[in-house]
Amino acid sequence: MASKKTTSKTTLPLAVNKTYKIYIGGAFPRTESGRYTEVRDARGGFIANVCLSSRKDFRNAVVAARAAQEGWQDRSAYNRSQTVYRVAEMLQQRESLFIDEMLTMGYARTKAKREFDASVDLIVHYAGWCDKYIQIYSSVNPVASSHFNFSVPEATGVVASIAAQDAALRGIIQACVPAICGGNTVVMLASEKYPLCAVTFAEVLATSDLPGGVVNILTGNRAELQSHFASHMDVNALIAWDVNIGDEIAICRKAADNVKRTYFYESGNKSLQPVDYIMNLQEIKTTWHPIEIIKGSGSGY
Repeated sequence: MASKKTTSKTTLPLAVNKTYKIYIGGAFPRTESGRYTEVRDARGGFIANVCLSSRKDFRNAVVAARAAQEGWQDRSAYNRSQTVYRVAEMLQQRESLFIDEMLTMGYARTKAKREFDASVDLIVHYAGWCDKYIQIYSSVNPVASSHFNFSVPEATGVVASIAAQDAALRGIIQACVPAICGGNTVVMLASEKYPLCAVTFAEVLATSDLPGGVVNILTGNRAELQSHFASHMDVNALIAWDVNIGDEIAICRKAADNVKRTYFYESGNKSLQPVDYIMNLQEIKTTWHPIEIIKGSGSGY
């Protein structure tokens, strides 16, 4: 009697596509608006849906940034340096993931590798500045009265940051790392053109030692959100990369309502040193301390 042949079907494992969310207060919520935008590759092929953040998302991010700001500023400069360096460590461990995302969004492999390496180097460079810029830019001022007079850089507060459009990873590093090195907290709008790396970078932050709320990352439409970034009354400073002159004027007009600082940077401009991006987001605090006068001694101590 002939035996029946049995055939077994081989099934491929189920593909688990990545869900790209925003990053607020150390958590990964979806946008409250329920809206999303499609990210496509250079050939028009679908890659992923990315949250189209709303004004409410931005307001929630500012609340988280404000709640985290005092605690982050009060940490020692050395501790902030260690934390930022840890971000570089966690980023470097995900090299293949970031390069794959850049390739998917249309980068050439050599360009993706070069940008990734430059991004890691930049974070390490800024980590080194965390406990040095105060030494360089502080001063003891000569005064005529019987006082010590000190001037020291101090964090501005909550910074709204609009990342460069044409740099998938380095752009988001420049948009947030200098600010947090100086004790500020950040609400950042990622590149509309290359948003995927920003969301994955949020995962790096979440698995490093950086407290929740120090960096908050939104994805969405720059034209829709930049006016909210400029007009929010609890934002102390705004930085924006590669903004046209018309948008600069509109941002400055709205930012004037609470006299927030505004800085506009251009990618590739080498006129500023890395420490300048830190110092532009510092306020100079001057303290007067009386010197006791000992009667009859003729000298002050």
